[in-house]
Amino acid sequence: MFDFFGVLIPFLMIHIICDFYLQPNQWVEAKKKYTYRSTELYFHSLLHGIALLVPAIALGIDWRSTACLVAIIAISHFIIDLWKVRARNGDKFSYFIIDQTLHISVLAVIAFHMADGVTIDTVLQHEKFSDGVMVVFAYLLILKPTSILIGSVLRKYPISGEDTDNSGLIAGGELIGYLERVLILTFTLVGSYAAVGFVLAAKSIFRFGELNKSDDRSMTEYVLIGSLVSVVITTLVGTLISLGLDVKIK
Repeated sequence: MFDFFGVLIPFLMIHIICDFYLQPNQWVEAKKKYTYRSTELYFHSLLHGIALLVPAIALGIDWRSTACLVAIIAISHFIIDLWKVRARNGDKFSYFIIDQTLHISVLAVIAFHMADGVTIDTVLQHEKFSDGVMVVFAYLLILKPTSILIGSVLRKYPISGEDTDNSGLIAGGELIGYLERVLILTFTLVGSYAAVGFVLAAKSIFRFGELNKSDDRSMTEYVLIGSLVSVVITTLVGTLISLGLDVKIK
């Protein structure tokens, strides 16, 4: 019948277009204000369903399946968006991630159902499945667990003095660390070690001005320890995973 990614990718394109390009800010504000009484919420949900007629026709999906597809997407989108706009902290980034994950999951399940010869067993037995699990494990490992480990290390080297200026974004340092480790791990896995050096050089340039103005040597050492521990852990994880993938390929 259909290829999984051949179905999923067009569906995702329609989702991105409808959710981010064809949804005015007025609709977003109206949904937050009036929730289920907002006509914009109904229009937006219907738009997602009706827009899928384009890939459905292009792929040659029969009219019964197309009708079911439109109904499922419109209804599921309405329910998910209604939950998000009614949530107390619906504007938080975590809610945005959950919202998009739910939408994409619905599309993935539909594509999985329509795909020819794709079952849970074939996915689990695929030669690349274990490789994917290893890569996902690596990314999970270098985020929260690594942050906790770095925090434990830095607690042994506290910044001296009580007048240290800690101004800046709340949790900004943690977010910077996440992004840095994701980039380093990605470049390590693809073997682009020059790009890893670029990331480190870029961070050093931005940090140089801040640390150069600081008269507190302990602050400089604190930042350097945290950065180096982050880089060492991520590089080791990336190297080990890369070696594991190479061994399996051979």
